[in-house]
Amino acid sequence: MVDNTINIPARGERYIKWFLFLWTALNILQACTLELHADEAYYWMYSRLLDWGYFDHPPMVALFIRPGDIIIHNQLGLRLINILSSTATLYLLWLIAKKYKANALWFILIAGGMFTLHIYGFITTPDGPLLFFTALFFYAYQKYLDDNKWWQAVLLGIIVACLLYSKYHAVLLIGFTVLANFKLLTRWTFWLIVLVSIGLYIPHILWQVENNYPSVAYHLADRSEKTYRPDYTLAYIASQTLMAGVLTGWLLFYRGFNFNFFKKDAFARCLQVNFIGIMLFFLISSIRGEVQPQWTIIAFAALLILMLIYFAEKGYPPKWFKKLAIANIIIIVAIRLLLVAAPPFVQKMEAVRRFFGYREEVLAMHKKAGDNWVMMDEGFQMPSRYNFYNNTLKAFSYDSRYYRLTQFEIWPLEDSIQNKKVHYISTLHLPFLKDSIVTGNHTWYTCWIDSVRTYQKISIDPGVKTIAIPSGKTKEITLKITNPYSYPVSFSNEKQKHKVFLEACFFKLKNEQAVQSADTGFNNIILQPGQNIHYKFKITAPKQKGRYDLLFSIRTEPFSGSRNSGIITFTSE
Repeated sequence: MVDNTINIPARGERYIKWFLFLWTALNILQACTLELHADEAYYWMYSRLLDWGYFDHPPMVALFIRPGDIIIHNQLGLRLINILSSTATLYLLWLIAKKYKANALWFILIAGGMFTLHIYGFITTPDGPLLFFTALFFYAYQKYLDDNKWWQAVLLGIIVACLLYSKYHAVLLIGFTVLANFKLLTRWTFWLIVLVSIGLYIPHILWQVENNYPSVAYHLADRSEKTYRPDYTLAYIASQTLMAGVLTGWLLFYRGFNFNFFKKDAFARCLQVNFIGIMLFFLISSIRGEVQPQWTIIAFAALLILMLIYFAEKGYPPKWFKKLAIANIIIIVAIRLLLVAAPPFVQKMEAVRRFFGYREEVLAMHKKAGDNWVMMDEGFQMPSRYNFYNNTLKAFSYDSRYYRLTQFEIWPLEDSIQNKKVHYISTLHLPFLKDSIVTGNHTWYTCWIDSVRTYQKISIDPGVKTIAIPSGKTKEITLKITNPYSYPVSFSNEKQKHKVFLEACFFKLKNEQAVQSADTGFNNIILQPGQNIHYKFKITAPKQKGRYDLLFSIRTEPFSGSRNSGIITFTSE
């Protein structure tokens, strides 16, 4: 039996408002006390260098961060808009479900028990804006199905554009919505939605074209694994159940997949097609690589409404499940309060340790580096944290050939460090790193480097995707080397403190197997801004036969070499 008194309209609304108030308060408390995840600091840099697109994501997350950061530069300021949008998301989902006579108590129990909604209720990543505009889309689409007004189509076109500006996964929501209702194609207003959304999205498309489609290459190629790993699929299934509810997710998934909502109405059909379609899409995606738990966040918005429809029509779960749902919320809230209190044993836990201690580290780094430029070879994470907590943009990520490309390859930051003295920081104790910074988490090894020269943005195109050469044999291939910088580039080593080399690097399973250097003719190349040149590189197939990943790297001392070409599949026959 369910307590129907809570669903008396006035009382139900009061309970919903109290729930949203407590939800917002908990998210504010969490935002104030928990350090930034590295991704959040990275997206903060997006907000300081606004553009129509970024290497990893569209720009909406930057717009969610910027207003709060202007008001107050701290963790709460960065997360403020996302917190408010999270509350608005839940209210929109309640308004949608209320039309199906949903019960307020079960809305609170299900929404409050979805772990993924808690996590992205305050952590600011592209998933927050995506979830908000998903709820707004469902709310507007529900009304559009009933009324079919031209102004509703315009509104939906704007919302669809905002979805696409939030995260590329929005394509799934759009595609499965149309798949659930092909009759949409017969409405002239549907094509108005298409025109408005495409028109608003053109600036991002042009950005991708101008930057040689970096997001497409990253998401469709660079993130793929070469071989299938069953543990990715098993981890995906387990994580999705936990994200739906630590104790209750199994039943929600069972009902979401097995109950037939298709005959209810077009909107309920849209919800179920989106839920099932998105979950299956990422299940299949686990074949080609790791699937992060939050990628399905659109499906959880649909699942929440579906469960409320089901409970309203088929009767509510037994008392034991209600007790389980309450215990589920207690566990999640207890976990969140533990993160607020942050006792030492919590800070050391693998799942959350990336939220602790880094502020202290980057402040110690800044104390040593002063107002000078800082370079790190630790990916985008630490440079982004350094920039946020020191409120600067003077930390630069040296993305070596052992790491993936990032937005640091597109930003103009690299241009600013050329021929300057920088403070270099690494976790590796390399011979030239004579100094160190010892913190609670790590020991960082450092030194000062004069007259820095780097070439991360130089593009090298071999003109082919695959190369096959008999083992031990040499073949000459032609490389197209392009200078995208706004200034001339010389690869000469004369009168230079740090030498530069062009190298062909062979990898197997991300481990470097062999390196071959270009002849000294490479050092005679001078490129004007925007100029390209064809250079002949003699490459020798490794003696060990097999398949390799080959990339071309420009290395300047004392750095490890940047990633200047795409991955070429190389076969030593």
